[in-house]
Amino acid sequence: MLVERMCGVVLWSSDDDAQAVIWCEDHGNLAFYTAQETDMHAGLALDAGDLIDFELDDAAEHRLAHNPRLLVEDHAPNLAQGLRGCSDPDAGAPPVTAGTAPGKIVRFPGAAAA
Repeated sequence: MLVERMCGVVLWSSDDDAQAVIWCEDHGNLAFYTAQETDMHAGLALDAGDLIDFELDDAAEHRLAHNPRLLVEDHAPNLAQGLRGCSDPDAGAPPVTAGTAPGKIVRFPGAAAA
């Protein structure tokens, strides 16, 4: 079992704080937290947007979070909504087609033109 420390933002948590889904700082797969019977009444309430530190077990089929510790409450309250908008093709920027580059190209002083 490979366990490492990780920070992440809670994207979703159950009303009874027994489960949570966490977006990890390494931008890898999401981590899942399930409180053990001994943890459920430890006083830690996880809410969407909270920045937490936790032990990440990456050896299982799914990434599992253990022993979460609250770092900043309500750090990114709109993160889940913002990520949801990224998956909607009608909500984002216009699609980029081959051969076009959106935006403005800024040349550095003294750089040769391509």
